[in-house]
Amino acid sequence: MNALSITTPALLFPAITLLMLAYTNRFLAIASLVRKLHDEYVKVEDRNLLHKQISNLRTRISLIRNMQALGVLSFLLCIICMYLIFREFDAASKWVFALSLLSLLTSLIFSLFEIILSTRAIDVELSDMELDKRSIFKTIIDGDSN
Repeated sequence: MNALSITTPALLFPAITLLMLAYTNRFLAIASLVRKLHDEYVKVEDRNLLHKQISNLRTRISLIRNMQALGVLSFLLCIICMYLIFREFDAASKWVFALSLLSLLTSLIFSLFEIILSTRAIDVELSDMELDKRSIFKTIIDGDSN
C-alpha cells in the first residue's frame, strides 16, 4: 500500500461535517416530534397509537445518538491520522485512518436503520387513515397518486 498522504483523511472533513449536520437536523426533528407527542399524550384518552410512536422514537433517538457519536469519532480519528502522518508514523496513521473509515461506515449503517425506523413511524401514523395498501410499483404503473 502506498504511503498515506495528509490530503486523504482531509478529504473526509467536509463529508463528515455535512453528515453531522444531517444527523443534527434529524435529531432536532425528532425532538420536535417528542414535544408534540407529549402534548398529545396529555390530552388523548386512547394512547395505543402514541405508545407505538413513543417506542419508535426512543429507538430512533438511541440510533441518532450512536450515529452522532460515531461520526464525531470518525472526525477525531481523521485528525489524529493527520497528526500521525505529519509526524511520519506511517503504519499507525494507516491503522487510525482505517478505524476512522470503519467508524464512518458504522455511523452510516446506524443511519440506514434510523431511516428504516423513520419510515415505519410514518406507516404507524398512516395506519389508522389508510384504506388499502398498494405497492409503490402498482401506484407508479397505474399512475394513481392517491
